[in-house]
Amino acid sequence: MARQLYLYLLIISILLGSFTFVYYSNQLKFEKESKTASLKMKSDSIAVLSSQLDESNSFSLLKNEYAQNYFVNFEVKQLEASIREQLLAFNDDPKGNSYTGQEQLGEQKFIINKMKVLNHRWIIANYSDGTYWGEALIKYFVDEKGKASFQMMDTFIYPKEEY
Repeated sequence: MARQLYLYLLIISILLGSFTFVYYSNQLKFEKESKTASLKMKSDSIAVLSSQLDESNSFSLLKNEYAQNYFVNFEVKQLEASIREQLLAFNDDPKGNSYTGQEQLGEQKFIINKMKVLNHRWIIANYSDGTYWGEALIKYFVDEKGKASFQMMDTFIYPKEEY
């Protein structure tokens, strides 16, 4: 009787061990496939985003060799930062940044929030007063000392939307 009990226990333990082994090996295989698929999906997303970034940066002073050749006497990264600082310095004017092309409509003044140096001649800027938003196309020139002068070419203010 004890011998049969030991035999049954041995068979049950062998079956439990084999089922456990099969279960965990399949679970490991599933996790590995899942992680591989997830990694592939993420790398595809990174490739798409990288492509979109390269395309959007094609209109950028840092990526445009022809525009960089115009500034042979300057370090382009430092020059772009300098141009940015010089234009944003006009935000300190009590009447607002004059290169937005907008007069103060309410209590707040118009200031430039974001800008992008497109090439050796143009800047596109986003501005707002907290209520109204707009965009401006600004032409700029840089003298031999690195001082930029600006000229507002065109501006557009979006109509205020009431919700």
